[in-house]
Amino acid sequence: MRTRAPAAAVLLAALGLGATGCGAGGDPATVLDVHAAASLTGTFTELAEQFEAQHPGIEVSLSFAGSSTLVQQLTEGAPADVLATADERSMAGAVAAGLVDGEPEVFATNVLTVVVPAGNPAGVASFRDLAEPGVQVVVCAPQVPCGAAGERAQDASGVRLSPVSEEGSVTDVLGKVVSGQADAGLVYATDARSAGDAVEVVEVPQAAQAVTRSPVAALADSDEPELARQFTELVAGDRGREVLAGAGFGAP
Repeated sequence: MRTRAPAAAVLLAALGLGATGCGAGGDPATVLDVHAAASLTGTFTELAEQFEAQHPGIEVSLSFAGSSTLVQQLTEGAPADVLATADERSMAGAVAAGLVDGEPEVFATNVLTVVVPAGNPAGVASFRDLAEPGVQVVVCAPQVPCGAAGERAQDASGVRLSPVSEEGSVTDVLGKVVSGQADAGLVYATDARSAGDAVEVVEVPQAAQAVTRSPVAALADSDEPELARQFTELVAGDRGREVLAGAGFGAP
């Protein structure tokens, strides 16, 4: 955790002017850096707001990306206090690198689903349809959690896909489907839900079998391990599960 002056105060200081209203007593905000998987964007934004309301003077800074990207950034020295990944494999990499303080806790589960643009122009009705000639499918890269889940879905179906692209995060896959750049994509059920009417969901049992378990952990290099621990408790506690369930996540 670090301290940060508000941007307006930094600008005024650069101009040689005084500043007021920077927080209690004019103190800079104390920042809790939380790195979380892209699939957690909506829920962690809501939980961060709740945490700030419960902890006056604390600002939660959120960074979202593919889980493997987050772990790589931390391994290369990016500062952070809390890490939440979309799957246990990514968190295991953080543990092996000595980044984690204590034991990670699984706080939610998620499943894959197939999404198509509104109107389903390619007429996708099954997992096998994704392998039909001319159907442009987008998936996550194998090294990220949604990509690993996609590999399991292909194994379960006996159908091998030939995607037109492999993306670094589930939000990138969803974006290509929403924009019409792809006929279909494999995304988490929660992301399909968040897209609303922009996509249609094709229910396929093979995708639903690819369950991922999401863990959260305080990080060993956190300047404020107690606050980091409290944030992980919020995520894994009753209030966190309520927010996550509202977004379509399953229980741990």
